[in-house]
Amino acid sequence: MLVTPPTAELHVHLEGTLEPATILDAARRNGLPTPAASAEELAARYEFTDLQSFLDIYYANLVVMRTAEDFYAMTDAYLRRARAANVRRAEMFLDPQTHTLNGIDLAVVIEGITAAMADHPEVSTGLIACFLRHLGPDAALAAYEELVPYRDRLLGVGLDSTEAGHPNRDYAPVFARAAADGLHRVAHAGEEGGPDNVIDSLDLLGVERIDHGVRCLEDPALVTRLAADRIPLTVCPQSNVRLKVVGDMSSHPLPAMLDLGLAVSVHSDDPAYFGGYVDDNYRAIATDLPLTPSHLRTLAANSFEAAFLTPAERAAFRTEVDAWTGSATSTR
Repeated sequence: MLVTPPTAELHVHLEGTLEPATILDAARRNGLPTPAASAEELAARYEFTDLQSFLDIYYANLVVMRTAEDFYAMTDAYLRRARAANVRRAEMFLDPQTHTLNGIDLAVVIEGITAAMADHPEVSTGLIACFLRHLGPDAALAAYEELVPYRDRLLGVGLDSTEAGHPNRDYAPVFARAAADGLHRVAHAGEEGGPDNVIDSLDLLGVERIDHGVRCLEDPALVTRLAADRIPLTVCPQSNVRLKVVGDMSSHPLPAMLDLGLAVSVHSDDPAYFGGYVDDNYRAIATDLPLTPSHLRTLAANSFEAAFLTPAERAAFRTEVDAWTGSATSTR
């Protein structure tokens, strides 16, 4: 059994860590209709044809989140599982618009999540508030205004939801606001959308990381730029398979991306929906791709290089990675 290297998880949606049983428990606790009769029945629906088919059930499930206790429990459960997966740094995504549209006060959301973060000092943490592309750029600016009182609790801002029909360039104004306020910027690009969305994210949004980015390989000039500038790409292998971005794990482009010198790292995206947490992703790529323990160490080192850390923090985590000698019996 592979022992996962110490790693930073930089691409994980807190809402995507809600396990089916947790969703049903929250519905019952809040006196709401349950979305399924059992956790098994709910999980059986998690067969997706594309990103939108996933998002439809993902957003529907989130109506059960009503109280600070719910958001605390969600974050607490993830951080416990992350520590078991040898995650040393977690920069977690939150979709505040989802919850405010469901009638939940933003203070309830932020208070519950940050309280759980404070209760897990064993994992270095940060919170990134993402804007939902499908709601449009004006809604993103309005959401940012709501977030302003909580800026001191945020590490940065991001951009997620469907790429189709919602180019990243439209969100330049809200990203400029966040940059002026000293927040880090990241964006989903190059998953459902093509290389142009990656380029716009860099040139127009000023992002410091690209979330996903696997379709950058369609543009050789972009690949050269990403490699030369060491732009981090937070790749989510099991997500890519489940959402049909790639046909199966054995055909995932991760080895090619490493060979091209791209600053790729491995993450779980929405682990409750896609088959596993970050350690499960490491095991999957170690089993199904031609990767050596040296490759896994590089992926882990890249994750800390990409994290929003001080140089001293980054060096300390890198020392842990360099010392990693986990079992490689499941690698080729």
